[in-house]
Amino acid sequence: MFPPALIISISIVAIEVAIGIFGNGFITAVNIINWIKSKKMSSTDMILLFLSTSRFILQVTVLIHVHNLYFPDVFYLASVYKAFGAIWMFVNHASLWCSTWLYVFYCIKIINVTQRLLLQIKLRIAGMVPWLLLGSLVVSSVTSLPFLWITPSTYVCSSTGNCRENSTAHTIDWDSSHLYLLLLYFAGCFFPLVLSVLTSALLISSLWKHTKKMQLYLDSSFRDPLVDVHLTTIKSIISFLILYLSSFVAQILLITSNPQRKDVVEVAVSLIVSGAYPSIHSIILIIVNSKLKLAFRQLCQHFKCRLENKTLNTCTRI
Repeated sequence: MFPPALIISISIVAIEVAIGIFGNGFITAVNIINWIKSKKMSSTDMILLFLSTSRFILQVTVLIHVHNLYFPDVFYLASVYKAFGAIWMFVNHASLWCSTWLYVFYCIKIINVTQRLLLQIKLRIAGMVPWLLLGSLVVSSVTSLPFLWITPSTYVCSSTGNCRENSTAHTIDWDSSHLYLLLLYFAGCFFPLVLSVLTSALLISSLWKHTKKMQLYLDSSFRDPLVDVHLTTIKSIISFLILYLSSFVAQILLITSNPQRKDVVEVAVSLIVSGAYPSIHSIILIIVNSKLKLAFRQLCQHFKCRLENKTLNTCTRI
């Protein structure tokens, strides 16, 4: 019998995963449909497509991770453990890079630049997006593939099912392996997080300068649409940073948790927090993106009309 905290956490994670799968699946579907209709894809849509696809896979790995923590028999097979770990690390880092490039793209398009280098980047950023995404996939692969050579001693069952609980052949001891995992995790997260923080700082600085400038020429009753764009983007990126940093800490706690001596409450809270990031952020992206918001309204209207027609037909038959 599982502890109540574990049952509650698994239920909440299941709801989070369902929301995340719907949100990211919706973003993917909308962008693919628009791509098929228009025969072209904007830079923003391309980033969103990569982001939602990686997040969709990440949601699946969250479910598998729950299975790993509390139903660990399958993961005692070293090859399964390493394959899962490499996939999880890859999609986690790839989704973080995609989120970062999305906000960098928004930032470059919104802010007024005077420096020549930033101006050149602003003019060429649309053409750079495919290469940035490709580079992100390469970097994510580099920071995740080493996982295939890291195997804690707990997971050393061979493909034939022969387990060597304390064997050291081709493995690293538990503490060292977790140190390597943390280093890989930090290596993949450090640069995109720094870029995200710099992007938010640039947006806040640009908003402050623009607001000061507008106060000199316009009365206080005038509402500048550019300020609204700044505020929407800043709120979105700050919410992303809060969600990801919370998930970052939770993932570290999960990585360092020992299956033999795990704290049920700590693991339960960590699962909920780490599962919230890809789910809630997908909803935020739908809210702040006008194209996605319109598509979602149309979807809701479609279901509402179908429900009304079904109710009307039922009443007519009665």
